[in-house]
Amino acid sequence: MKLIRYGEAGKEKTGIIHNDKRYDTSAFGEDYDERFFENDGFNRLSEFVKTSNLMQVSDDVRLGCPLGRPSKIVCIGLNYIDHARETNATPPAEPVIFMKSTTAIVGPNDNIMIPKDSVKTDWEVELAVVIGKKASYVDEAEAMDYVAGYVLHNDVSEREFQLERSGTWDKGKGCDTFAPIGPFMATADEIADPHNMRLWLKLNGKVMQDGNTSNFIFNIPFLIAYTSKFMTLLPGDIISTGTPAGVGLGMKPNLYLKPGDVVELGADGLGISAQKLVAYAKD
Repeated sequence: MKLIRYGEAGKEKTGIIHNDKRYDTSAFGEDYDERFFENDGFNRLSEFVKTSNLMQVSDDVRLGCPLGRPSKIVCIGLNYIDHARETNATPPAEPVIFMKSTTAIVGPNDNIMIPKDSVKTDWEVELAVVIGKKASYVDEAEAMDYVAGYVLHNDVSEREFQLERSGTWDKGKGCDTFAPIGPFMATADEIADPHNMRLWLKLNGKVMQDGNTSNFIFNIPFLIAYTSKFMTLLPGDIISTGTPAGVGLGMKPNLYLKPGDVVELGADGLGISAQKLVAYAKD
């Protein structure tokens, strides 16, 4: 099953994609959020779909993030050796964990707003894992049982805020619009092997990243088990698994995003998204 949320930002309705067509499921009466995942939402939604005459949704309608705002986005840094090397970082002995603010979440094709005073806004295509049930001190052998599905994520990053302003990486990761997610959430059964997925990103039509999750330093079961030692993961939470080489920080000279640029990204089985960069502006 592929889950979508669509419509005006902040007022999204729920839907699904079936045979490459979008359908409204708002009559189901629930958002795709923590409560949905923890209360057997997939099976109940599947039964609803089977017995309902669903209205088709136009492809022209805006897509939002396919998940109702999760309690947290946990990100894994430097999880590809090639990315660690391009940024002159030592490949980590244990996963690098940082948090990304949920207020950064936008739809898959919404604009990315360059923060006020930013000169080093960067891109990162990532596979993100959606947690399906409460997870605390999970055994690695059982960790995949906690996966509800997967989404495409652009972990947009401001490198000066992240690396030059002291403290944690979070400063450069949680700016407004810095988490475009989607276009849809694919349930776990839709993805044959999350450890062999191509993911790529283009900047203004030029390929910048072209990697594969087979090059993870730490695989998904390990990341879930490891993270659950330090915090409880709730249904609907996201673990973003890191980015392959090809980010602007790793280029010589460095290359950063500017207003008018367009990034396009995709991953096997998770569709394609595209975002235009715009200058900072107050609401």
